[in-house]
Amino acid sequence: MWSAPEASTALRSRDLATILRVYRRLNRISQDRLAALLGYDKTYVSMIETRRRIISDVSTRRHIAQTLGLPTHVLGVTDTNDADFAAMLQFGDSTIRLAEIARQSGRAVDAVNELWPLVARLEARAAEGHAERDTLILLGHGRAALGVSLGTVLPEERLTAAARWTGKALQVAERLDDPVFLAHALRMHGNELRKADHPAAAIARLGRAIEVSTDREGQGAAYALLARAAGEQDDPDLFDYAISGYRDLLDSGTARGMLFNPFTFREVQLRGLISTGRPNIAARIMETAQLDALPAAPQWHIIERVTAGQVLLAAGKLDAAADALRTALASAESHRLPHQIQRTIRAAHDGGFTDISDAGNAALRRLNDLLRPAGNN
Repeated sequence: MWSAPEASTALRSRDLATILRVYRRLNRISQDRLAALLGYDKTYVSMIETRRRIISDVSTRRHIAQTLGLPTHVLGVTDTNDADFAAMLQFGDSTIRLAEIARQSGRAVDAVNELWPLVARLEARAAEGHAERDTLILLGHGRAALGVSLGTVLPEERLTAAARWTGKALQVAERLDDPVFLAHALRMHGNELRKADHPAAAIARLGRAIEVSTDREGQGAAYALLARAAGEQDDPDLFDYAISGYRDLLDSGTARGMLFNPFTFREVQLRGLISTGRPNIAARIMETAQLDALPAAPQWHIIERVTAGQVLLAAGKLDAAADALRTALASAESHRLPHQIQRTIRAAHDGGFTDISDAGNAALRRLNDLLRPAGNN
């Protein structure tokens, strides 16, 4: 099974060298074993992996794909008129929806593994000059979903990859006469830019998302993400504007969605108040009960626990802060969310909780070990 970071690497390049190296790592086999499987000499495989030998022959690529059990389109072997591609277009929307459900259920790695073959096929078709509207629509939605899923599972130092995919989704959205998808692409790209530490660009995208949103939920989600970005920029005026817009929409009717609900509002508000130098207000809000507000997805419980730990630290409640951070750390490792572990480590370090930060670093090493290959490289 391909894992999220390796799948994204192979998908970005779509070259045979990367695909073979990733295949060996994930299946823990040596070049000798791979060569035997393919019926080639080890030297030949080595030349392919180091790009000293470029394989452009369709029959050879098809042989490699079939032998290794890979979809042929991943190696650039496509037939623009085949029934398989027509079926993929027909069921592509369902693939994306199911992947989104998996991500929102805390299984973002599964979401990436579902999405990348679909997106790879669409990318290959677009690269061949076939950019029909149906293909473009599916490609745009697939790119956005893949970028958001990668942004959930990649560590902080690799989040630029997620922003790259949501940016490519925005490129498609700009070409389509679909304001709902344009607003969605702006929100997702803005948020991934924020996470990848490009705050000015993130704020610009999210501000535009508020302007073009045609539905209450979409606009509320854009306000939520803008408030998050403004807080991280230590811009209290922009944060207050965004969180007020968010609150007004929540108060105007029933809320729904991962980003547009009372639980998320409270977490965004608390983190923004801490970031903009108002910990006392955040602490007072923490003391009030939050009725009928449940997280929309497992990862939001983790995000909220880290934020709660930061607020409790600011209020001087060290034992409660440590409990919140330990809960966040255990859940983040369970759901394989490295950048939430990294956020927990920073909060623990700020609070002087050496044992928690050490446990966080150990958890990161365990996640990295899941991707470490056996045999030679």
